[in-house]
Amino acid sequence: MKHADIITKLTLEQKCALLSGETVFTTRGYKNAGIPSITLSDGPNGVRKQAGAADHLGLNPSVPATCFPTAATVACSWDPALGEQLGRAMGEEAAAQEVSVLLGPGLNTKRSPLCGRNFEYFSEDPYLSGKLAAAYVRGIQSNGIAACPKHFAVNSQELRRMASDSVVDERTLRELYLTGFEIVVKEAHPKTIMSSYNLVNGTYANENAHLLQDILRRDWGFDGAVVTDWGGSNDHALGVKNGSTLEMPAPGGDAIRELMKAVQTGKITEADVDARLEELLELVFTTKAAVDAAPGKFDADAHHALARRAAAQSIVLLKNENSLLPLAKGEKVAVIGDFAKTPRYQGAGSSAVNSIQVDSFLDCLAESGLNSVGYAQGFDRQGKADQALQDEAVLLAKNATVTVCHTKTVDVAGIARKADILVSAAGVLNSLTKDYVSEGQIVIDVSINWDPEKINSKGGKGAIAGDAVFSEVEPIVGAITPVPGGVGPMTRAMLMRNILTAARNHQAEK
Repeated sequence: MKHADIITKLTLEQKCALLSGETVFTTRGYKNAGIPSITLSDGPNGVRKQAGAADHLGLNPSVPATCFPTAATVACSWDPALGEQLGRAMGEEAAAQEVSVLLGPGLNTKRSPLCGRNFEYFSEDPYLSGKLAAAYVRGIQSNGIAACPKHFAVNSQELRRMASDSVVDERTLRELYLTGFEIVVKEAHPKTIMSSYNLVNGTYANENAHLLQDILRRDWGFDGAVVTDWGGSNDHALGVKNGSTLEMPAPGGDAIRELMKAVQTGKITEADVDARLEELLELVFTTKAAVDAAPGKFDADAHHALARRAAAQSIVLLKNENSLLPLAKGEKVAVIGDFAKTPRYQGAGSSAVNSIQVDSFLDCLAESGLNSVGYAQGFDRQGKADQALQDEAVLLAKNATVTVCHTKTVDVAGIARKADILVSAAGVLNSLTKDYVSEGQIVIDVSINWDPEKINSKGGKGAIAGDAVFSEVEPIVGAITPVPGGVGPMTRAMLMRNILTAARNHQAEK
């Protein structure tokens, strides 16, 4: 053993303790023995190193990092060279954040559309998955840290994924479910691999000697460390005996006592413990040295540009009726949809990256050379019916731009002057002055306010009023609601209905 000089000086208790995590994302270290602790971090599509108190569910915030396109997206590029560039960038960010093991890439074979982690996996084709995952691993490990391909193996569903039994014959197992992992191990030599939660033919993957010993180590030549999925250890002693190196996240003293008892009763041997410890120490020392040598910073702008290029190279055009695309420069477009402004670009939980920079569609549209006639949200992203949002989108699609402002909007007066129809609903007395209107404009003042100085119908002071300073606004605009004292809810509803009807009729006439 390479690290025999250290291992022989450790007590059985110390050896057993080292084979389980100290915290959610860190291993145990023994300063007196010269063994440092290292940090592992989620990261199939970017580094998710949690800030402060860590949890494996991803509930707490994480350190900002570049969010790269998901594996499902990058697979559409069919470009291992691109995958290696992405891996290199992720490895660079991981090392800069003092992360020794990046938990990815994910390459489980897609078998069910109900698998909630399909976005983390490359493909239903094991060859494509293997080639791209191998590229990612080469890129990540070029920085000296460890990649951790996952989840090994036959874990392709969410339903009872911590207890389901994947029953599969040997040929199907090797040709379909293991081919990707075999390519990764043989071509990229990952320093770690993560075992899956499920049983495979009646035995938990993390305790499965056929998977971890016969296939992974003997047939493929893997000599790294096997890490459990978080909470994926069922019989820690059997795991150690059959090839599982490190139990995560932090099982506490029970895991130590379990291993010690297993050695003392002959269930496993101390040689089994030593073999796993040798694998772990090699991982710890090599990756810790790389982290210590890392510059502690990275070019975020360059990585963002890479992420954007990867997304562009992964776009697949499925249909182009009547050669609609590409749109000509100057073409008028209306943008409808909540995601254009606030994009949904990644999954949740353990792969949720706290992105340093996010480009929205609206941001990118400004660079396109197209003529945007406006934006409308169009729908509620939570699925709640909203007729007003739909109506706004209909108007926009018919070349009517709807702009909503409030009293604190920057340059609200300038925006108001550009409107063909100005609907004032600020609810602030005398807020609509001549500075907010333009010649020929239609002004609909729907607010109801109380003006204590206004002379009422009985000759006394105090009467309702709108937003507009009527004497200033009326001479400038083309038309204004004739009731300067404000209008009621029925009138307001009918006015809005008439606006929509007029807009539709106007478009129909064109």
